[in-house]
Amino acid sequence: MKIFTSAQIRELDKYTMEHEPVSSIDLMERASMAIVRAITKMWPADMPVVVFAGPGNNGGDALAVARMLAEQRYQVDAFLFNINGKLSEDCNVNKQRAIGCKAIKGFTEVVDEFDPPVLEKGMLVIDGLFGSGLNKPLAGGFASLVKYINQSPATVVSIDVPSGLMTEDNTYNVRANIVRADVTLTLQNKKLSFLFAENQKIIGRLKILDIRLSKEGMSAISSPFSILEESDLRLRLLRRSEFAHKGDMGNALIVAGCYGMAGAAVLATKACFRSGAGKVTVCTPRRNNDILQISVPEAVMCIDKEETYFSEAIDASSFDAVGIGPGLGRQEASAIALITQIRRTQAPIVIDADGLNMLASHRAWLQQLPKGIIMTPHPREFERLAGNHYSDSYERLCSVRDMAERLQAYIILKGHYSALCMPDGKVVFNSTGNAGMATAGSGDVLTGVITGLLARGYKPSDACMLGMYVHGLAGDLAVKDIGAESLVASDIVRYLPQAFKYLCD
Repeated sequence: MKIFTSAQIRELDKYTMEHEPVSSIDLMERASMAIVRAITKMWPADMPVVVFAGPGNNGGDALAVARMLAEQRYQVDAFLFNINGKLSEDCNVNKQRAIGCKAIKGFTEVVDEFDPPVLEKGMLVIDGLFGSGLNKPLAGGFASLVKYINQSPATVVSIDVPSGLMTEDNTYNVRANIVRADVTLTLQNKKLSFLFAENQKIIGRLKILDIRLSKEGMSAISSPFSILEESDLRLRLLRRSEFAHKGDMGNALIVAGCYGMAGAAVLATKACFRSGAGKVTVCTPRRNNDILQISVPEAVMCIDKEETYFSEAIDASSFDAVGIGPGLGRQEASAIALITQIRRTQAPIVIDADGLNMLASHRAWLQQLPKGIIMTPHPREFERLAGNHYSDSYERLCSVRDMAERLQAYIILKGHYSALCMPDGKVVFNSTGNAGMATAGSGDVLTGVITGLLARGYKPSDACMLGMYVHGLAGDLAVKDIGAESLVASDIVRYLPQAFKYLCD
């Protein structure tokens, strides 16, 4: 599913109107009907409704919704803000329709002073002040109205986008001047800003409403941003031959686990096996030998000469993929061994956790990374890697995207919607996973999954996309059985077989 910018949303609306064909006002009516259907399913007709409509097309939607709800016997008070005496054409049409609708309890056009209605618990506020076309922070009277709405105990539902929130970049926005919705009814597609953690409290519960915009138009409009869907991955799956043997399934190397962090190596290795690798070798310090031998008897051990830390790169010429970093520690000797291992390895490489932290301590080494390398940082690890702090998720994502292009790398910025930034500038967001996966070791499992997929023969982009999706899907399957509070990383490993089975069936 593509994610469109505000400009592209307007382009898609125009394409739909020209090619369906459908008039602008009829398309607005269609969208408003979808909004009304969603509202009537969630809130009863005896719930008082207050509608705040702005001067643009978002306000036109809101006025149409007010009329339709009133016709379904909701008690509706509508307020249209026409401070500058300039309404969009469709908003003006719906203003006239609202005036002519006798079912609307009250209609007020605000052109100067505004005496706000009392907003109480048990009331529904419909926010239709500003939509996806907003390009600057709210100020003045609109900012005051937003604060009034946010301070009220009423339930708030926003049409398309909470007023004040911009669809992409909110780096310089004034967060106090953005409506905090309980529910956002967005039209056709998610907006980019909806995928960022700091905006969750603003959008509340998100529902996507299909208003039947042109599928051909969506295909024709190019966007660098998209969200993974199950159908995207089924086409990429590699099927196992009936005559396969372990040599055909790939030989993976996991370099992980300083003394005291053997669990990271265990999790990554198990996940690597569960992702289809035919053979997995673990390079780890001597004191971890017994733990790994007992925990993962299927693995081949490559024991470092040091007792407690990784100190020496090994010959990786026989491996099809290498995963390095989980629980590796930050010894300077390990850092030198890390960059040496990277230089000597011809196979695809996944770097995570302490591998990234050691690179962050030697940022000049980033220029030595091979093209196509995969890195899987969480936000703080990326900030250390980039040597910068970011004020919001959009700014951070732009920096990740720039680094992926500059290094010709695949970088997965982990989070609720993990973002895969690719060498060509495209960004793919993952759609699986849940809050229960915010637990120690979850990232180690992801490293193992992607390494296993690379060993199986998936190209880096497919290994990253399938790895993110399956990792999150395993977490979703686990949560259904054991809940989010008690989920641990080893549960994700245990549910990987079900996740792969689901996709492969």
